[in-house]
Amino acid sequence: MSSTVFPHEKLVTWQLAKVLAKQVYMMTSTYPKEERFGRVDQMRRAAVSVMSNLAEGCGRTGARDQAHFSQLAFSSLLELEAQYQLSLDLGFLGKDEYQAIRGAIMDLVKKISALRASQLKRVPT
Repeated sequence: MSSTVFPHEKLVTWQLAKVLAKQVYMMTSTYPKEERFGRVDQMRRAAVSVMSNLAEGCGRTGARDQAHFSQLAFSSLLELEAQYQLSLDLGFLGKDEYQAIRGAIMDLVKKISALRASQLKRVPT
């Protein structure tokens, strides 16, 4: 890995989103084959969207733009959580697995919310 550190790589929220994305890939690898082009793709795209939007926000110079991308990341995270609820209902994962991933998602929800609030405080009035 390169010694250059990009701004988003320093962000704890982005680091957690990256870990979550890896978890999503691993967990969805056990889903039924018929879900591969439906639920699995949707969940993976949502998870990658969280970390991608956080990274893109770090590349913006204005606080309003940064907050916009944090909001997009937050929205993708809620989409992912909804997909996990349905996955639980459909029996694609157990209750313990769901509770573990829900805990990680809730932690990230709090961190993204705090990040966005901080960004919005820097928006000129």
